[in-house]
Amino acid sequence: MVVSDSDASGEHEQDESGKQPGIESRPVSAAARRERRASARPSGKSEARPESKNRPAGKAGDKVAKPADAKGAPTPKRDQKAKKPSVFARIMRFIREVWAELRKVIWPNRKQMVTYTAVVLVFVVFMVALVSGLDLGFKQVIGLVFG
Repeated sequence: MVVSDSDASGEHEQDESGKQPGIESRPVSAAARRERRASARPSGKSEARPESKNRPAGKAGDKVAKPADAKGAPTPKRDQKAKKPSVFARIMRFIREVWAELRKVIWPNRKQMVTYTAVVLVFVVFMVALVSGLDLGFKQVIGLVFG
């Protein structure tokens, strides 16, 4: 077995696009993934998808004949509304749903909480200083104009 200098150093040959020949890389962007999926599909849409059973056989502009009795018939009346559960049952359902949603939350750990709190406090101090400075500046200007 003969090993070249480039193979021994760990370098691999690449073509002009920067990819290694014979090795397909995963697409990085969403547009690249769509393009790759599109190139993997058959060229014709009719080949990719069989005829749907619920689509009409004619063109989109063709009118489909409706039964004659459907147009003149009155709209059927609805039955009485279903009885709503009691107030306590609705409150219990609400609490169960809230609890289920809270289980889905990814809670921050202590380090993240300290970092987020520090960021918020620094931002609040900055905003207080900015508003105070603007207030003082406007007070000086108003005093010079009207004073």
